[in-house]
Amino acid sequence: MPRRALDNPLVLAILGLLLERPMHPYDLLGELRRRSEYRAAAITRGSVYDIVGALLAAGWIAEAARLRAGNRPERTVYALTAAGREELVRRLDAQIRNPQREFTPFLGAVAYLGALGPEGATDALAERARLLRERTAADERRLAEVLGEGVPRLHVIEAEYALRLARAELAWIDSVLAEIRTGALAWPGTAEPHGS
Repeated sequence: MPRRALDNPLVLAILGLLLERPMHPYDLLGELRRRSEYRAAAITRGSVYDIVGALLAAGWIAEAARLRAGNRPERTVYALTAAGREELVRRLDAQIRNPQREFTPFLGAVAYLGALGPEGATDALAERARLLRERTAADERRLAEVLGEGVPRLHVIEAEYALRLARAELAWIDSVLAEIRTGALAWPGTAEPHGS
């Protein structure tokens, strides 16, 4: 279990949060969800506690304090160790340096866009674009709020990156929709694109 937990993409985020300050796993969960609203549903209490256990076993974090509030159970606060900081830096460096081909469900679906036919593809892409525009606008507002609350830009730079990706996806969808509507993107068995 520890090795598999250490392979979880959340390890990097948890180590990064503990670089900022010592935290209890429940605080880590709340902070991960607050900063990563687009993936909040995928972040579970169990996965955070499993990762914390694996980080502790690996020596990347250590107990910093035990706190008790009222008659609540005692909470253990964890801090990053020197080895944990080295691992954080190693992982960050590798992930930033080395671009990986990331396979998303959307990329998998786009590979078979032709199966929808021109009308179905237009409807599906237009709906995706509408929903993506709504989400992007909400994300832009939320990012502005967080920055307005004094959170340093560097602490939410991944949200800025996600917004750029969303805008690029929207631009691509809009261009494909235009090509479908003008006939520049031909379907097998349909007429040749205009202008050929």
